[in-house]
Order: sequence, then structure tokens, then C-alpha cells
Amino acid sequence: MIINVMPITMKAKFITSILGAIFMVMPSLAQDKTTVRANSSDISDNLDLRAVATIFGDSKDLEDFERRLNDPKTQISNLDLNNDNYVDYLRVIETIEGNAHIIVIQAVLDKDLFQDIASVEVEKDRNNNVVVQVVGDVYMYGNNYIYEPVYVHRPVIYTTFWAPYYRPYCSVWYWNYYPTYYTYWRPYPIFRYRNHISVHINYGISFNYVNYRRCGVAYNAYYGRRANGYERRHPNRSFAQRHSGYTNRYELDRNRNIRTRVPGSRELAYNTPRNSSNNPRISEPRTNGNSTVKPRTTTPRSYNEPRTNGNSTVKPRTYGNNNPNPRGNSGVKPRTQENNPRSYKEPRKNNGISSTPRTYEPRNNTPRSTPNRNYSEPKRNNSYSSGGNRGTSNPRSNSSGGNRSSERGNPGRSGRI
Repeated sequence: MIINVMPITMKAKFITSILGAIFMVMPSLAQDKTTVRANSSDISDNLDLRAVATIFGDSKDLEDFERRLNDPKTQISNLDLNNDNYVDYLRVIETIEGNAHIIVIQAVLDKDLFQDIASVEVEKDRNNNVVVQVVGDVYMYGNNYIYEPVYVHRPVIYTTFWAPYYRPYCSVWYWNYYPTYYTYWRPYPIFRYRNHISVHINYGISFNYVNYRRCGVAYNAYYGRRANGYERRHPNRSFAQRHSGYTNRYELDRNRNIRTRVPGSRELAYNTPRNSSNNPRISEPRTNGNSTVKPRTTTPRSYNEPRTNGNSTVKPRTYGNNNPNPRGNSGVKPRTQENNPRSYKEPRKNNGISSTPRTYEPRNNTPRSTPNRNYSEPKRNNSYSSGGNRGTSNPRSNSSGGNRSSERGNPGRSGRI
């Protein structure tokens, strides 16, 4: 009995060790699965650079710009890189290289851990023309993902960059030490964030996409001081690793359908233009089952050709002398003056009852004689009048306070004399 129990016990231990190894591997596999992202969304979708350019033009200085980036009322950012289920705080760091100002936006992820998200690069040329470029970080947005906003009015923030004794701005906030106006908020789902952020984008501004950097020399001088804490922790999550075959976010957006809400409306719009040649619904003809529906042409309709109904040809309707019966095969002859002449001498019949035609005698042109009115006769009035007889047909007496009598001959009251 003892000899038989030992092999069973060893076999049970072996099976238990195998099951334990499987359970230890499963969490790591599940963690790898969570890092895989759908093709319709990306990390860079959580911060729209057009919204960043909008609030930059509305800011009075860089401190105000940082406050607008982290305002919990507007919620411009939706980034949660440290996965703590709260949107990361974005701080602003500025560096100056000649006439170029590089304003870097960094996400605060942990104690002494930051990650560059994007940069606003401002440069003034010899003619005092200021050019602004909002550039996405290469790790987040890919290479040369750049927008050039063209503001309608010159932003106030320009006047602060070239003021005398200007000092570069550096945020004083860090992990767990934030301004009083800042409160945590949870990130949106991607679709809700796109609808939310469209309200905070000023579409009166022209956002020109370019693929070259104007402040390349100045940014290269800063590149050695770039914060890449998240990149060092996750080197395989760069844009090139997430989307192979695409250079940057702009190319990715042109090859995927993104639902966004139209500004000022509840309708949904797609980023793919309807008349684009990349849209298969437009470039190819419509099909209905096995038959192909040809597109509608603009050839003008000819009214001289006979109409066709299926396989038979419908002849046009004619009303000439060759076709005396235009109504077809009904056998009803058209009404003409010869076939059915109408006589106005006969009396008109109504339901079988003949009526004598109305005759009109010729009008006498003799002027109508009006009898002369005799003013000597008293005037008759059917209604009563003041000072006369009420309700009688007797003539009114000219004397004041005449007698009132009835038609029956009853004596009336005599007036005072």
C-alpha cells in the first residue's frame, strides 16, 4: 500500500507545480493584452494640439497658459499616462535660443518623473513677424506632427516674450504639489473626449498643417534636456511601435474613420472627406444585388424621342388631323362645335324640368317722372317724436305740448297752456 501511494503523491505535486506555473504566467499575458490598443484610438488622441493652440492665443502669459491647460472646468487634457485613473497635471517649461522661445508641455507622472507631450515654438523674424508652431512630441505623435495657427488678432502673449529683462518661465509645481485651482478629474472615453474638446477649439483660427520645423536649431539645442520618463519605462510604446507604416498622427488620421461632433450641432462627422478618392463608397458605383446601378448622368432629356416602358415603346400623343381620336380606344369622340353645337335659344333643362327662358324687355329710355312732394301735407312718422303724439298715426301738431292720443281714440293728457 505504501509503495502505491508514493507515485500518486509525486504525480499530484507535479500537476500542482504545473498549474502554479500557468497561473503565474497568466497575469503577465493579461498585462500584455491591456497594452494593445485599438486602431481607432491612440494615446495622442487624449490631447488635441488645436485646442492647445487656441488657449495659447487666449493667454496673457505663460502662467495663464499653464492654468488654462489644467483648468478642471474646461478639461483640455485627457492624458493618464501613469494609469492612476486621474488626468495628469501638465506643467510648462520654457527655454530660449536666440529669437526662438521653446515652450514645452510636460506631464507630471510621479516624483521626479516627467514626460514631454508637445511644445509651442515661437519665433520672430527681422520684420517683426511672429510665427507659432505647435509640435507634438515624437514619442507621442510621431515625426513632424506640426500645426501652425494663424490668429485673427495678434495675441497679447507675444508682447511678453520680447520685453526687457525677460526671464524664461519655469513651472514651480510638481508631484502632489499643485495650485489651489487644480482638482483631479477622471479621463473621458476617447469618443466623449473628441466631442468635448471640439467645443474648446476656435475654428475661426486657421490651423495649417506642415511637416517641417521652423525652430529646428533651437529645438535641437533643447533636445538633450528633454524629459522622457514615460518613454524610458515603456520604450516599446512609441508611435512608431504602435502604428508601423505611419509617420505621424496626421497620416494615421487620414487612414481611419474618426467620429466627431460638428461644432454648434448634434450631428456626427467623419474625418474622411465624402468626395475623397480614398472613400470606396464614392469612387465605386453602387450595387443592388447582382446588378450594378449606373451613376446618374447630366445628359439633357430629349422630348422628341418616344418614351419607352420596358420592352415596348410608347408612342407620343398627337393631336393633328391624322389622329382625330386623341383619347385612345375609348370610342368617345371629342367635343366640337360641329358635332354638338350649343344653342342659346333653347331653354336650359335641369333634371328633366324645362324652365321658361327669362325674357328681358327693352329698357325705356324715357326719364323717370318723380312726383312732386307736397309740403303742405303733414309728414307721417311711424315712431314717436318729442312733443308729438307717441305711437299714433295722427299728424303732428305744430303747437307745443300737443295732445297725446292713441289710435283707438282714447283721450290723451292735455298739456299745459
